[in-house]
Amino acid sequence: MFGIGMPELIVIMVIALIVIGPSKLPDLARALGRGIAEFRKATQEIKESLEIDEELKEVKEDLVDSISGLKETVEKEVEEASSPPAPKYKDYDEMLEDYRKKSAPSETREADTEQVEDKEPDGKS
Repeated sequence: MFGIGMPELIVIMVIALIVIGPSKLPDLARALGRGIAEFRKATQEIKESLEIDEELKEVKEDLVDSISGLKETVEKEVEEASSPPAPKYKDYDEMLEDYRKKSAPSETREADTEQVEDKEPDGKS
């Protein structure tokens, strides 16, 4: 502890006892103990506040990174929403023709299933 051994400590205590006196020495020791305890408490609080500051700085950086990623995504969505999609069909007749093409295969499937049901189990019609 600061390079002070037991003999040096005894010499310091004897000098303090002579200079301060035996009646005031316990009060001085208590005050010194309280001062050291408050100093330790203050240094601990400073360490904790520095750790909190570092954590807040990390969280802030993460938040900025995530917001910048969101900003790019939102900008892309806004660009896509601002330009209207190209129409799929030029006119109503083209749409109707496409509908008929899509519905025609399903009608032929239904007719095929009806023909299979009409057949007898031994394969005779």
